[in-house]
Amino acid sequence: MDEVKGFMRRVLLLKFKAETAPDHVERLIKDPISSSSSSFTHVFELMFEDAEGIAAYMVHPAHLEFHERSWPHVEKIVVINYKPTPFHT
Repeated sequence: MDEVKGFMRRVLLLKFKAETAPDHVERLIKDPISSSSSSFTHVFELMFEDAEGIAAYMVHPAHLEFHERSWPHVEKIVVINYKPTPFHT
């Protein structure tokens, strides 16, 4: 398949622990930066120019601070990094 030039996407599906207060979840998701299917309660989608952009994001102070604040409240997580490709029928 052909690659789509110019960006990469990162999709994060997570479920906060049941004991995490809804107002705390709201603060966590509004502060730094939706609902989905399955048993996950939130989806975050980020777009980057390339894989190096994802690597830089992973060590960025804002990301590390969000991770530190939210991680104790996360029940499960799936992270998918991918480069979109055109679909041909």
